[in-house]
Amino acid sequence: MISINLTQTAEYALRAMSSLALGAEQGPMRANELAASTAVPLAYLWKIMRRMVAAGLVVSAKGHGGGFRLARPAEAISYMDILGVVGYDAKAGDCVFGWGQCRSDKPCPMHNTWSKLNESFVGWAHTTTLASFGSPVAGAAPSGRARKAKSLRPPDRALEA
Repeated sequence: MISINLTQTAEYALRAMSSLALGAEQGPMRANELAASTAVPLAYLWKIMRRMVAAGLVVSAKGHGGGFRLARPAEAISYMDILGVVGYDAKAGDCVFGWGQCRSDKPCPMHNTWSKLNESFVGWAHTTTLASFGSPVAGAAPSGRARKAKSLRPPDRALEA
């Protein structure tokens, strides 16, 4: 399987936003819950979430009942919206063959096929929204009650060895 290389910040942003979408019906999610459910270090999460708030993708509130929540419906936030906030540039890119910046006027041997892959990824990111992966967590506590955050952490692989 081929791996699309996203920055750690981009991966963390996608995790955090996906977690907010999954818990949208439960109300705002506190930063410590969000960090724990996504395995994103709290200080790093704060930086990402400030950017999401500034971009209008997330609303934050302090105090009792506060936390982060999506600023608009999950179906109105594409993965590309999120990636754009953290600096992903679909047009810029390094040559997969190692020739510096990818250039159509001076293509490397892999340019045509790699460009198609990149175009497919960008198309997917523009059309796939936070609502694409399913509904909120079943059995979640209603807003205003304590809840256990749904974990997006990978399963413990130590048990499989």
